[in-house]
Parts: sequence; C-alpha cells; structure tokens
Amino acid sequence: MEKIKEFQSIIDNSDNIVFFGGAGVSTESGIPDFRSVDGLYNQKYDYPPEQILSHTFFVRNTKEFYRFYKDKMLALDIMPNAAHKKLAELEKAGKLKAVVTQNIDGLHQKAGSRVVYELHGTVHRNYCTSCGKIFDAFYVKNSDDIPECDSCGGLIKPDVVLYEEGLNDDTVRGAVNAIANADTLIVAGTSLTVYPAAGLIQYFRGENLVLINRDPTPVDAKADLVFHDKVGEVLSQLTVDNV
Repeated sequence: MEKIKEFQSIIDNSDNIVFFGGAGVSTESGIPDFRSVDGLYNQKYDYPPEQILSHTFFVRNTKEFYRFYKDKMLALDIMPNAAHKKLAELEKAGKLKAVVTQNIDGLHQKAGSRVVYELHGTVHRNYCTSCGKIFDAFYVKNSDDIPECDSCGGLIKPDVVLYEEGLNDDTVRGAVNAIANADTLIVAGTSLTVYPAAGLIQYFRGENLVLINRDPTPVDAKADLVFHDKVGEVLSQLTVDNV
C-alpha cells in the first residue's frame, strides 16, 4: 500500500508521463504472450513462432504464416483491460503524453488513447504489396488461406514488424522524442530483453522511472519504484484528477 501511495504521489506531481509497455499489458485481456509455454504451438505447428513470424517465412511459406497468424495473432474480439483504460484516463486528464507499445493488438486505441507509438506495427492495418491499398484486420481474418487485394489481386501483408525487419523510422523518432521529454516513465509488462525496442528507455532523462512487471527485469535496480505484479492491478489503484 505504501508503494501505491508513492506511485500516486509521482503521478500527482508529473505532467509529462510516458508509458512504455509490452506483452504483459495485454495478457490481462486474454491475449497470450507467445514467449510463454503454450502447448498449442507444439501440437498444431511444425515451426516455432519466432520462425513463422519472420520475413523469410512470410515470403517462402505464406500459407502456413497466415494459418498461424489468423489463429494466434488476430484476437479481434478482445477488449481493453484496466491498464489500457487507466492510461486513456491519464491522457484525457493531460498527465500522460504518449504510449509507446511493443504490442500490435490496438487495445490502447480501443480504450481511447490517442497518442500511441506502435513500435511493432498493428494487426489493424494491412496493405497490398502490389498497389498499396489498405485493408482492416477483419478482411484478413475472413479471407481464404492467403488474403488477396480485391482491386489488383496482389498479396496482402500485415503492417506488423516481422523478425528480420526493421522498425519504422518515424515511429521510433516519435517514441524517442516522447521518452526523452518525459518527467516520468512507466515501463510495464515487458522483460526489456527485446531489442531494439527495449533500448529506447535509455533516452529517458526525467525524474521518475517506475517499473511494473510480473518478473524481475535487467532495469529493476535503476528504477525509482518497482512492482512485481500485474499491470492492470497496479494502475487500477491510481486515481486521476481531470484537469
């Protein structure tokens, strides 16, 4: 309880908060962290997730890529949890200036957050590799084996960053700028082991670094406040005064 009081005091005295989150933010909504042990992978797929979700695999084995992608990555009926909602509330109150996320599920926007830097892209934006036409996630989900453009017949690719692909430069610049100007950085639901995304927190020069993660991370010792707990359970205890 004392740590929550300290966290509340940090929030109350900050006016440029940035949130940096990973898969642990969405697990409370029911989206699995595919790095965790999941027997389904061994039962249903002949390749590990990291291989399936690579650029090479997408190009060479597109049908199998989409079989996994539609089954495991397109949880379109999932709703935001307490963490997503509290962050949107903090933004509306003028406290939170940006969300930087490694997730591709779009739940921050669904909860009402407006300034969201999606480092690894989003399942909700898909494009034709031939003509560039944009499609939503439902078009991909409801397509036959491999989604094709309804205008030119070209192959549709999710606008997500696959293994072997680089992050979007504009997204990275926006995230770095937000983190560099923050007075408080909340890092949550991430092991801080996936690079280059995890390296972005080195740009933080503000007053308060708060870490929320179920397991210890390499940055725990540098944080001003550490919670080894679920993200939603911690954030939901905060109160927000609308300004």
